[in-house]
Amino acid sequence: MNMTGSIWLIKLLLAHLLTDFLLQPGSWIKDRSEKHFASPKLYLHGFLTALVAWVFIGWQYWIVALVILVTHTMIDGWKSYRAKTVEFFIVDQLLHLAVIAICWYLWFFDWNGVQRAFVQWNGDRHLWMTVAAFVFVTTPAGILIGELTRQWRDKLDDADQSLANAGKWIGIAERVIVLILVLHNQYSAIGLLVTAKGIIRFSEKDRPEIKTEYLVIGTLLSIGIAIITGLVTKI
Repeated sequence: MNMTGSIWLIKLLLAHLLTDFLLQPGSWIKDRSEKHFASPKLYLHGFLTALVAWVFIGWQYWIVALVILVTHTMIDGWKSYRAKTVEFFIVDQLLHLAVIAICWYLWFFDWNGVQRAFVQWNGDRHLWMTVAAFVFVTTPAGILIGELTRQWRDKLDDADQSLANAGKWIGIAERVIVLILVLHNQYSAIGLLVTAKGIIRFSEKDRPEIKTEYLVIGTLLSIGIAIITGLVTKI
């Protein structure tokens, strides 16, 4: 991707973020949800989105602004008929981003540049090692920790099983953050992360001993695995 194309793409993404989240009042969303395609606010929002994108990328790209106007309005109108769930929110955003990506592709896509980058990345051992490390600290490491802590997890009552489920996602985020910090030699920040997590997780009073053991062992294993993975990757 050349410099002009990358700046162009960033501007379109910025225009989307500004108009879809910062410059869209809640009253507009409510009006659209109630009136759907009969809502004036739906078309006002689409026009504002296209206008900001047009101003950012330049007047010569008026076709792109027109495409964004039509597609953004149609996508938001379609979403107004759907339930307010995380799934439909993600689909809505992916559709908007897909339109931006297609517009960029039609104007700036450089196939030769992609081939050169692929050849370079394909032979980069450290890149592939880093990718493998990040994949490992997500679900694979979580399964490993789950097996190592099974004897404590099986003793939790049914009410505490939600703790294990939430801990799975917390652990993934935790290990990814720790791995990033290790790769950038920010070991002191890891200490702050551990301290903050300890304050949040172990401040509860009257916690059963088995639950405390489960949390402590799980946390130490999670952070330890992430640190070791980061050190191996650096070597």
